[in-house]
Amino acid sequence: MSVAAFRAAASMALGTIWEHKLRSLLTVLGVIIGTSTIIGVGSIITGMDSAIANIMRSFGTDTLIVFKFKVGVRFNLTPEERQRKPLTFENARAIAERCPSVAHVSPYLFPMQGIQRAKYRGAEAYNIELGGTEEGYASGGTAELMYGRFFTDADNRFRRPVAVLGEDVYKALFSSGDPTGKTIEVAGRQLEVIGVMKRPAASFPGQEDMRVLLPYFTMRKFFPQAEENMLIVVAHPGKLAQARDEVTAVLRIERRVPHDKPDNFSISTAEQVIQEFRELMSTTALVMVVLSSIGLLVGGIGVMNIMLVSVTERTREIGVRKAVGARRVDIVTQFLTEAVVLTGLGGLLGMAFGWLISVSARVAFPTLPTTVPLWAAALGVIVSVGVGLFFGIWPAGKAARLDPVEALRYE
Repeated sequence: MSVAAFRAAASMALGTIWEHKLRSLLTVLGVIIGTSTIIGVGSIITGMDSAIANIMRSFGTDTLIVFKFKVGVRFNLTPEERQRKPLTFENARAIAERCPSVAHVSPYLFPMQGIQRAKYRGAEAYNIELGGTEEGYASGGTAELMYGRFFTDADNRFRRPVAVLGEDVYKALFSSGDPTGKTIEVAGRQLEVIGVMKRPAASFPGQEDMRVLLPYFTMRKFFPQAEENMLIVVAHPGKLAQARDEVTAVLRIERRVPHDKPDNFSISTAEQVIQEFRELMSTTALVMVVLSSIGLLVGGIGVMNIMLVSVTERTREIGVRKAVGARRVDIVTQFLTEAVVLTGLGGLLGMAFGWLISVSARVAFPTLPTTVPLWAAALGVIVSVGVGLFFGIWPAGKAARLDPVEALRYE
């Protein structure tokens, strides 16, 4: 097929589409929905991947995250994992003392369930994230201060009733102004606010900073039932693998794991958590593409239906073209081009809507760096054109098989 012939067929197809604008739009509505879904979901998944990778890497490339079971995306725990004993402060001290490749260990103590709000006079902040840690927490890059200071080793050793607030807790309780020196109430305990942290630059999309951090021993004093610890282990530069081996050996001894039994704790790096998340997102992307294909299938059936109607409406035109020498391949090319142009325009509209979805998600969640990935745009175009080709074959073949004599008699 020559370029001139294709241009003529495309021009004829555009003329037919323009003549029946509403019918054409309704015909490719499914293609528009399916393509926009692919583009929109692709951009959101790309943004989520970037945001979560930044969060995990903010711990540092030489950081190990130690917990009693694997951190990350988990839907259920095994019976053995549910029975595991929590990590302890003593485990953290043993790692610091006996692991030469480890530069620093920060325990993070989680409270028992049920502590969900902080109060200051008539204001309340709900669903707070209460935790106890040491001054080393501030060295991880997630405690940049807006007001005041972070707690010190002296605050921890003397169990002072002080707290550092996350940005959204501060806004809920105080709205504006420097809150340092003021006293808030958490679970019936009075805590002096000594600092306010900025929301981490690398945070989950839409995530609020509801942290209320206490010195580790203050947390143990106020909430003696709290026992779940996570350990943030920072290795010396270039010694992550050695630090992991040393931490594993120390914890197996500390937790009395028999030599023939697997570890009853988990050590993860930021890259491992990112990889697990990407595996989950790839499955999610596949599911979303399959669901969006339903819209494409509906759109394809609509295209086939409207092309069959077009063949019937233009039967006499087909007869005239055959009578003056048009070959079957010319008729097939004409109708396939019309189907491809129709679905191609639907694909372009779908890409526009998908881009709007991406922009809307970025506006709604400023921390979600949504971008339309090249693979999603290319897939949207290829799929929309493929739908036109596949579902246009039968109507085009029917048109090509028409007898010219009978077609000229058609009224």
